[in-house]
Amino acid sequence: MGFKKFSNLIMIEQTLFALPFAYIGILFADSPKNKSISIWIFATIALISARTAGMSFNRVIDANIDAKNPRTKDRTIPKGEATKTEVWLIGILSSLVLILSSYLLNSLCFYLSFAAVFLLFTYSYFKRFSSSSHFYLGLVEAAAPIGGYLAVTGKFSLVPFILGSAILLWIAGLDIVYALLDKDFDRKENLHSLPSSYGENKALKISTVCYILSIGSMIAAGLITGKSIPYWIAIACITFVFTYQQIIARSKDLEPALNKFFKINMYVSPFLLIGTFIDVIF
Repeated sequence: MGFKKFSNLIMIEQTLFALPFAYIGILFADSPKNKSISIWIFATIALISARTAGMSFNRVIDANIDAKNPRTKDRTIPKGEATKTEVWLIGILSSLVLILSSYLLNSLCFYLSFAAVFLLFTYSYFKRFSSSSHFYLGLVEAAAPIGGYLAVTGKFSLVPFILGSAILLWIAGLDIVYALLDKDFDRKENLHSLPSSYGENKALKISTVCYILSIGSMIAAGLITGKSIPYWIAIACITFVFTYQQIIARSKDLEPALNKFFKINMYVSPFLLIGTFIDVIF
């Protein structure tokens, strides 16, 4: 499999989008260790391998569903550009890399890496029986800032879980809007999502609540750790983005509106990372 097909398989741009999650966790850790190059390197490897494993498992597990859905029928496996066996191997090898890189960080990260692999593997099955799959995806993504923090400290505390809740709620709110595109298909195939189960209006209201609570978690994390002006400017920018997203998600012409929705979403994690970085380093 060539690099282009591999990058399409794992949606490499989504990996770049997720990297700041782990970095934010590292920066929030109140320890000189958060300036250790080795922690940044192994955390990066762990995040990339986790994303690769998760996307690979998802593509194999959902291959038959993807083939039926007009929106996803051109993905790598339905198009015949990769076999299920190849993608299974990528997922398994990536999981092993995740476990190894976690071991090289500290023992707590090593033990938790097995839970991370479990989450990555089981996510794709959730929508087959529960419309809470949006929140399960949020939980998977929340592991990044929690893991980044624990990579530095090696012990539990309140802060990483507040950060994790911010990411969980943001991603859940985002995924609820994303599921609007497939609500009719999901109903037909008996797949569960908030839009397909409860309708567009209720789903959008829940998405809005998720975004509000996510901002609340970011504010709480900043207050607890005594963040300064750069961080609060970032939160203000994110609040603007979230507000704009919720407005355009209610557009009548849904598909082009959601294209705009996801483009502007790409600014959220850089805003949060840059604001946190400037606050912590300077």
